[in-house]
Amino acid sequence: MADPSMKRLIRLDVVSDTVCPWCFVGKRNLNKAMALSSNEFDFEVRWHPYMLNPSAPREGVKKSEFYRQKFGAHQFERMMSRMSEVFRGLGLEYDTSGLTGNTLDSHRLITFSGHQGLEKQNALVEELFVNYFTQGKYIGDRQVLLEAANKAAVEGAAEFLEDPKNGLDEVNEELTKHATHVNGVPHFVINGKHQLNGAQAPEVFMRAFQAASK
Repeated sequence: MADPSMKRLIRLDVVSDTVCPWCFVGKRNLNKAMALSSNEFDFEVRWHPYMLNPSAPREGVKKSEFYRQKFGAHQFERMMSRMSEVFRGLGLEYDTSGLTGNTLDSHRLITFSGHQGLEKQNALVEELFVNYFTQGKYIGDRQVLLEAANKAAVEGAAEFLEDPKNGLDEVNEELTKHATHVNGVPHFVINGKHQLNGAQAPEVFMRAFQAASK
């Protein structure tokens, strides 16, 4: 077994949107890869915003109707079938009920939570993904955001979200810095140099950890 004092640090910057199903799949695969590599590495994971649909309405629209209109009925059914299969492989039930819409408030809250520690930020991202993709909750809803923040032990969330300007500059800076040159999400940067796109398998992450640590 590796000497714990000799563990190397792997820093991961993840660019992601809270309504992106492959981002959730990628997070679960990353979690598995980190767990399997924990005797060799320590990890720091930081989440950065991306907005798949910046003009999406804040009040939300029915998820199934939005995607049916966007992709067409046939393509929508194929996508739902595929995502349901992928989610079942992770032990999750893919839920297409509920609303989809603007993700800005969720990104404000995620960025805010990062100042209280990356563990809290990671827990909040997980909670929001679970809410949106498996429980049919709308993450543009203030109450849903507050309940997720509470579960992740993020303090001061209610006061923070009260003012729509809070954290806005920081989210916009993050979008400019991390999302401008990204063509799709999830996007992973490992130790500032190695880049991976998409919901990679755990083994791909593990190989990347090895490469980045050399």
